[in-house]
Amino acid sequence: MFLIRLLFKPFAIIGAIVGMRLGRSVFDKIWSAVDGGPVPEPGTGDGGVAKVVASHVLRAGVMAGCAAAVDRAFAGTFHYLIGAWPSEKPQTESDG
Repeated sequence: MFLIRLLFKPFAIIGAIVGMRLGRSVFDKIWSAVDGGPVPEPGTGDGGVAKVVASHVLRAGVMAGCAAAVDRAFAGTFHYLIGAWPSEKPQTESDG
């Protein structure tokens, strides 16, 4: 089991980088459709409280969704190539 997780580490690292870049790209496209201006940052006086909070909630949701989609895709590819899921636990007699 340890060997499978060790073999998956390169997939996980590449997947994290791809997911981060994909998430940024998707968020930028969504934000430009919602509001043409730059994303307001909390430490500046730009935008109201609602706009700042909404932009960061949207960013967090998009990033989490993209990360989950990419993680699942990379785990599926790993399973296809290796024949085992990266976090699969070996079944025991009691698991049925």
